[in-house]
Amino acid sequence: MKSSKRTNKEDKIADLLSRGVAEIIDREHLEKALKSGKRLRVKLGIDPTGAKIHLGRAVALRKLREFQDLGHKVVLVIGGFTAQIGDPSDKLSKRPMLSEAAVRKNMTDYKRQLGKILDLRKVEFRNNNDWLRKLNFKEIANLAESFSVLQMLERRNFKDRFSRREEISLREFLYPLMQGYDSVAIKADVELGGTDQLFNLMAGRTIQKYYGKKEQDILVNEMLEGTDGRKMSTSWGNVINISDEPNDMYGKVMAVDDKLIPKYFLLCTDLPEEEIESIVASNNPRDAKAKLAWEITAYYHGDEAAKGAESHFNRVFREKEVPLDIETFKAPFPKTNIVDLIVAAEMAASRSEAKRLIEQGGVSVDEKKINDPYQTIEIPTKGIVLQVGKRKFKKIVK
Repeated sequence: MKSSKRTNKEDKIADLLSRGVAEIIDREHLEKALKSGKRLRVKLGIDPTGAKIHLGRAVALRKLREFQDLGHKVVLVIGGFTAQIGDPSDKLSKRPMLSEAAVRKNMTDYKRQLGKILDLRKVEFRNNNDWLRKLNFKEIANLAESFSVLQMLERRNFKDRFSRREEISLREFLYPLMQGYDSVAIKADVELGGTDQLFNLMAGRTIQKYYGKKEQDILVNEMLEGTDGRKMSTSWGNVINISDEPNDMYGKVMAVDDKLIPKYFLLCTDLPEEEIESIVASNNPRDAKAKLAWEITAYYHGDEAAKGAESHFNRVFREKEVPLDIETFKAPFPKTNIVDLIVAAEMAASRSEAKRLIEQGGVSVDEKKINDPYQTIEIPTKGIVLQVGKRKFKKIVK
């Protein structure tokens, strides 16, 4: 876990207000508050809709750490209630509701992951289930009076779905009210979030005003695309999780689209911007990406782990060698269909995924591509090396 490399308070404030920031409301007010020495209550809400935190979510967490390093009070609102409802932000279809049990399960490992970025000793953890479940229907109706249907339909994702005459649940309209009420409950001075959260963040100001409270400032961070250039999303499989093992993390960063290298440096590392500009200006994407992969892996796992991951990657991918420490799997039968073997060895989640990987040319046995999903594999006495995708290897024995 690292903090900002800047030591001068004014420089730290300048970085906080500019690096990776898309918009600030109200910038002048927030800058004045930061320079005044007042200790601010800085809010970030996280809905545990999945069990892992990815680099996209970590952008706001890293910005939160900057506030923490300046001595401000970080308030992390875990959406025990809102995760059950489902945030419609930037969703092109209705988000399913989660059960309370599913939310609890997703929250199991959150603190350990958050500790990779934040100083947990100085974090105030709150669960919005503690106050949102107590609101009665009259209070919800009063909150709803703060917004119009027209305002809701002006949200891009709602507008697009409405134009296609696709279903929009009234439950989805209520989500901004709940996130806004969180700001009242924890007395937020500042709230952070991505560009997809702007409507919800502004709802906090509206509802604070409704309750006669001071309106929070808002810092909107830039969004980080996934490895394929689309929005980073667990459902699309284009994520790099902060809990990924060092070898996987390093390898995934090396698979990032070249055009995203500058943005990943800016949002995922502590390197000064002038150094980033120098690396990018060298016009050597492979070396730049290797530096990026090292920096990100070192941030979450330490320098030694990053060195090991770099060595592993070079050995496997640049020098085309099979890793020395691959896991051994005992095949259930001496002869078996390649799809069944991949699934049995837990190198794909399903037969359909295994078949797709074969058809895409992502499966090989002893460095020979397998193109036929119906091919039978006979396991010799010495065994075989099965490779699925770029980073998965297993030694298959009888």
